[in-house]
Amino acid sequence: LDIDSENLQTIHLQEVVQCLRRSYFDRIDPVEIERRGFNELLSGLLRKLEYGSDPKEFDIDDIKLKGQTDMLVDDVIMLFRSAQNELENPLSNDVLYLNACLWIYDKTEGIIIYITGDKKETTFSLTRNKKMFEEVIRRVRVLNNLLKEQKAPILEPSTECSECQYFERCFMKKKNSKHVDIGEMLGIGKFGGKN
Repeated sequence: LDIDSENLQTIHLQEVVQCLRRSYFDRIDPVEIERRGFNELLSGLLRKLEYGSDPKEFDIDDIKLKGQTDMLVDDVIMLFRSAQNELENPLSNDVLYLNACLWIYDKTEGIIIYITGDKKETTFSLTRNKKMFEEVIRRVRVLNNLLKEQKAPILEPSTECSECQYFERCFMKKKNSKHVDIGEMLGIGKFGGKN
């Protein structure tokens, strides 16, 4: 995403469906990471084709929420995501993203398509939900206020934390641990007997 960190009145949809703390650090004191996954590649290609949609904005008082779908076909919004394996349920941030796009583009139906490395597809459909969109709007306001006040958002622990470039800012320094042989410490040999 091409985010203008100085423009606090435009919040991108991706910023509010992921960890707000991560989005805050991305704007205030970013640490670059290599983002060249399948999601970015596929989404980028689709947006350049005729099926890709133009970014749109949704006004929330004096704040603009900016979002973009991967594909818009016959009034159906489509998102494409990569997955390690076939999913039983869609990821929550993808559901929030798709639902918000349905409101931003004024559509009622959307689909998330997950594609695995071995080309298996799992598809989930969604009809827009007002309460879910109200939560996204709340998060837009929270991020906007915290950016203005220069205050980091609260922790939102998730499975993504361990891979986040800001892990050490939120939790603790990653330590390189040494392998310790407990048997040697206790004076026990390899076969469980005393030396």
